[in-house]
Amino acid sequence: MKSSSSQPFWLGSSSFSSGSSCGFSSENKESTSSLLDYKETSVESLLRTSTRALAKLQVPREHLSEVLEQIHNGSFGTIYRTKIYTGDPDKPKSVVLKALKEPAGLQEVQKFLGQIRFYQYLGKHKNLVQLEGCCTEGLPLYMVLEDVAQGDLLSFLWTCRRDVMTMDGLPYDLTEKQIYHIGKQVLLAVEFLQDKHLFHGDVAARNILIQCDLTAKLCGLGLAYEVHSRGAISSTRIVPLKWLAPERLLLRPASIKGDIWSFGILLYEMVTLGAPPYPEVPPTSVLQYLQRRKIMKRPSSCTHTMYGLMKSCWRWSEDSRPSLRELHSRLETAARTANDKAVLQVPELVVPELYAAVAGVSVESLSYSYSVL
Repeated sequence: MKSSSSQPFWLGSSSFSSGSSCGFSSENKESTSSLLDYKETSVESLLRTSTRALAKLQVPREHLSEVLEQIHNGSFGTIYRTKIYTGDPDKPKSVVLKALKEPAGLQEVQKFLGQIRFYQYLGKHKNLVQLEGCCTEGLPLYMVLEDVAQGDLLSFLWTCRRDVMTMDGLPYDLTEKQIYHIGKQVLLAVEFLQDKHLFHGDVAARNILIQCDLTAKLCGLGLAYEVHSRGAISSTRIVPLKWLAPERLLLRPASIKGDIWSFGILLYEMVTLGAPPYPEVPPTSVLQYLQRRKIMKRPSSCTHTMYGLMKSCWRWSEDSRPSLRELHSRLETAARTANDKAVLQVPELVVPELYAAVAGVSVESLSYSYSVL
């Protein structure tokens, strides 16, 4: 039975940096490619052109329920959950709407449409959140996205700490074998991006959605979109420092090898049921910590096999880290002998504000916001 202790999470962390996001800036290179090369000078003409280009994705607005459940209100717009009626009216499908905030200028509309085209370019993958369609023939503009109602992996891990076995059909008992199961799916999604000459840039539990059957879906594709459309990461793009590889912290060009480093951090998150990385290191001191060739110690709940996988991801030299295929093969091998009976246990419950301070993320980013892009 899991402990139902309400002891705060990392109570002694008040000396750490505040909960605001700590970011990474790369050089702001000129755009080398564009998903939408529209020459229109007004929003109206832009929408007319884009609606033709996105004709196959258009969802009639009358097919969407008028009842909108607000999930998140961000700087870019509001995220809603609603129903879409297709075919059998007695069996509506739950979807998520990402709405562009109004009033929106030409540049904001162009970027929003570019994100839709980016999803169209990516195509379908079972371990990525899917685009169901769009409404772009007029304002407000909507992306219609797959609804993964169970929420993000980080929240799931925190719930696993509680004295809860199942809720909403989702089991909250996590074993070592299940960690490998989730990890392999994340690697498949990253491998899919690599095949498109992209990388994710922020592989973390907060950017993974989880279904009842423990199917994992990678989201948070904003960096991948920027690399595809601009050829570089924007200088204003904020990524929490504790998930970044040394080369990213040193402002060197990012690559898929940085995702492999972050995957090691993800394994740490899972085996500790959502602990922040480097709990005794302030976010702004992570680079100096790594430059001394230090890495995180093996958590008490972590087997030597899993820790060996983490350490291989955290090799300082990018060329020394395993490839995605090699890492996937090693996870397959480890999963064959992994414990599928013993449930991971962490007695302390999480105080989000304290977690945010130690992890170097904003408290707002921790809520299930469905921030797909």
